[in-house]
Amino acid sequence: MLAQTRGRIATRTLRTAATSAFAAAAVIGGSAIAAADAPAPAPQELQSSLNQFVDPGIPAAAKTKLIVGGDRRQGNIEKMNKGLANYGKVGFTVSNVQSKGDTANAQVAISSPHGTMPGVPMTWQHTAAGWQISDGTACVILAMGKAPC
Repeated sequence: MLAQTRGRIATRTLRTAATSAFAAAAVIGGSAIAAADAPAPAPQELQSSLNQFVDPGIPAAAKTKLIVGGDRRQGNIEKMNKGLANYGKVGFTVSNVQSKGDTANAQVAISSPHGTMPGVPMTWQHTAAGWQISDGTACVILAMGKAPC
C-alpha cells in the first residue's frame, strides 16, 4: 500500500512538472511568435535612426539609445561626432527592408561630400526601445567616421 501511494505521488509530481514545462514552453514560444509577427519597420524609420546617429549636433549620450548595447560605444560616438562636426552632410537611403522576428536587414546607400556608396547591408534589432541599429552596423558606421569599435 505504501508503495502504491508513493507511486501515485511520483506520477502526480511528474505530471505537474511536465505540465509546467509545457506551459513555460508555450509562453516562451508565444513571445517568439509575437516577435515574428511584428510588422517590418518602414524604410523611413530605419533611415531616421541612421540620420540621427551621424548628426554631429546630437550628443553621444542620446545616440547610445539608437544602438543595441549603445552605452559601450559612447566614446566611439563622441570621437565620430568630433570628426563629423566640419565634414559636411552624410545621408542615407534605405531600401529592400527584410524583417524576420526581431531582426530587420536592409540595403543602404550612404551619401557624403565624397560621393555615394550604394548597397551597404545594415541590420536593426527590435527591442523594448523599438528598432535599434545593431552593434555590428553601428561599428561599420563608426569605422567610416574614423572611430572604429
